[in-house]
Amino acid sequence: MSILAIVISLLLLMFLAYRGISVLLLAPLMACLAVLLSGDAAFLLPIYTDTFMRALGNYVIQFFPLFLLGALFGQLMADSGAAQSIANGIVKKLGTHHVVLTVVMACAVLTYGGVSLFVVAFAIYPISRELFRSANVPKRLIPASIALGSFTFTMTALPGTPSIQNAIPIPYYETNSFAAPGLGIIAGLIMLGLGTFYLQSRVKKAASNGEGYGQHTEREAVANEEQATTSLPLWLALIPIIMVIGLNALFTYGVFPALDLSFISDEFENVSPSGQSGLWAILIALLSASAWLVITRWKHWLDLKESVNKGCLGSLLPIFNTASEVGYGAVIASLAGFALIRDAVLTASPGNPLISEAMAMSVLAGITGSSSGGLSIALETLGSEYLAMAQQAGISPELMHRVATLAAGGMDTLPHSGAVITLLAICGLTHRQSYGNVAMVTIALPIIALISVITLGTLFGSF
Repeated sequence: MSILAIVISLLLLMFLAYRGISVLLLAPLMACLAVLLSGDAAFLLPIYTDTFMRALGNYVIQFFPLFLLGALFGQLMADSGAAQSIANGIVKKLGTHHVVLTVVMACAVLTYGGVSLFVVAFAIYPISRELFRSANVPKRLIPASIALGSFTFTMTALPGTPSIQNAIPIPYYETNSFAAPGLGIIAGLIMLGLGTFYLQSRVKKAASNGEGYGQHTEREAVANEEQATTSLPLWLALIPIIMVIGLNALFTYGVFPALDLSFISDEFENVSPSGQSGLWAILIALLSASAWLVITRWKHWLDLKESVNKGCLGSLLPIFNTASEVGYGAVIASLAGFALIRDAVLTASPGNPLISEAMAMSVLAGITGSSSGGLSIALETLGSEYLAMAQQAGISPELMHRVATLAAGGMDTLPHSGAVITLLAICGLTHRQSYGNVAMVTIALPIIALISVITLGTLFGSF
């Protein structure tokens, strides 16, 4: 019954989220439904107040500053005229036939530089909006373009990427972030190439059907009309984005590693500088870039207070949407049925450890709606067993590492995924409008890349 309860609640969550009902309400309701159907009705209230709300609260505590400054930075980029200038400059240089590739590569540069995918979505959306409007490309394709550049090859495939997904397997397989670089690059090229080709085909189809950017909110149209009067030189508009990447890298790889921060742990026993410095670097970079925008455009703001307020308020819905999904995942993970599903998936071995590992990562990432969550659960449970199986079969730990990250980055973007819900909220679009294209570039194509890597790895080993 517990397994059935999880399946029913998960299907309902995906279906109703796709129909446009807020996950703020859906996540706790579906979590409670799973508890009731599992026969744990007596524990319903404590599970909600302790398990669900504790997980939600912990997520907000950890990531709210990131969402806040990310949303503020994105709004300042838009209202300062920087987004408009970058959009105009790119269209002038590349024409209107490369807007999808432009957005994808902009997101890829930021995420590969260590910027959180949520920050990238906040920062790139205003630019994407102007590019797509200028080229008269349907707005509904913006989420898929951002997702392709942020949620796929730079998150799981490219060697050296600083994403959490690429870091989780390191202690279990005793590898590093550059594990199986050749296979990672191949997987990345598959996702980038096929994804760009697919989205470009959607653009051509929309054009042949006479579909343009589309009619959207009047408030958006007014905002962009105001932005057009506050444009600035392209080189100046690019400085804030360069600051985000540069300062993040400087503090991550230069400043913080050079400092002795052990005194922090002495004063704050629950704070690990090595675990928090990556987040601190991003916050410093975002705050600095936002301050740069405010100061350098001081005399050109139409209403700075309104821009700041709008940016801050714009962070609330995305953070609580995602946190609610985290709470739902915590409740599901606490049920007896989840342990049975986990054990069945993790112990399934069709003869090839790579296939068994890929199945485990994919299923658990799909259930939790999180690539990092699926990775953590799987490797904490059977990481040592997978390593032993790989060594017995003569499979390199580096190959196991790369397959694990690629597999976790496929089914993690089902309709109930917090990242998908956040992206759609940032873009002001619904699942019905955009999810089909998002699923193609973040689920179907990564699975093709995963199968390719498993095949090549089985035939030729890790390289």
